[in-house]
Amino acid sequence: MNVLAAFIFFTRLPFWRLGEVPSDSFKHVVPYWPVVGWLTGGVMAAVLWLAAQVFPMSVAWLCAIIARLLLTGCLHEDGLADFFDGFGGGRTREQTLAIMKDSHIGSYGVIGLIIYFLLLFQLHALPLDLLCALAFCGDCWSKFTAAQLINFLPYARKEEESKAHVVYQRMRVSEFLLALAGGALPLVCLLPFGMWPVALFPVVVFVALCRLMKRRLNGYTGDCCGAMFLLCELAFYLGSLWMYHYY
Repeated sequence: MNVLAAFIFFTRLPFWRLGEVPSDSFKHVVPYWPVVGWLTGGVMAAVLWLAAQVFPMSVAWLCAIIARLLLTGCLHEDGLADFFDGFGGGRTREQTLAIMKDSHIGSYGVIGLIIYFLLLFQLHALPLDLLCALAFCGDCWSKFTAAQLINFLPYARKEEESKAHVVYQRMRVSEFLLALAGGALPLVCLLPFGMWPVALFPVVVFVALCRLMKRRLNGYTGDCCGAMFLLCELAFYLGSLWMYHYY
């Protein structure tokens, strides 16, 4: 049931029709996040390839980005905007948490999203086959990397104060191995060997953001998880762009 809960939680597709999921299962969805990436990243890659048969690469890549936004209901982008608002406008732990919980988007969130999408759009300069592979691999690997947040930091709020009213449980060894397989297999199977070092870029971003969250919040929130994923993925993409052009 945990894997079904993950697809219900992280996408907007009607997986809830497949069966009733116990509420406790949603506390264990994070290890299955990279597995959900096989769907979201796969949809991105498929839409990109199909759209590129008709449109220029710039339009095809934009279609792929939009497809994932629709598939996830902008879940992670909402977290990224709240993260920028909270860490940009807050000065204390309490201020940062209060701003992140506010449903209204502020100037830091707007500017942060604009910069994020402008950087993300630059990937259209890559060849189609490579970008399709990167779209799939980047989604899965970055979700695995971001998922480690629950293993390194405690939740920063009380369970009843969280937006989803869920506090994720730290991974058991079996769950960690499942998450690792979900994130790493696409890299090993789809990317050329020379591109494998790009997996290190999200790890560097993870370490930096994890330290920032520990210093500011002494923990993480759901918004932090969404922001961590998107920023790790952006590092994966920009690292790939850099490696392609210079190596």
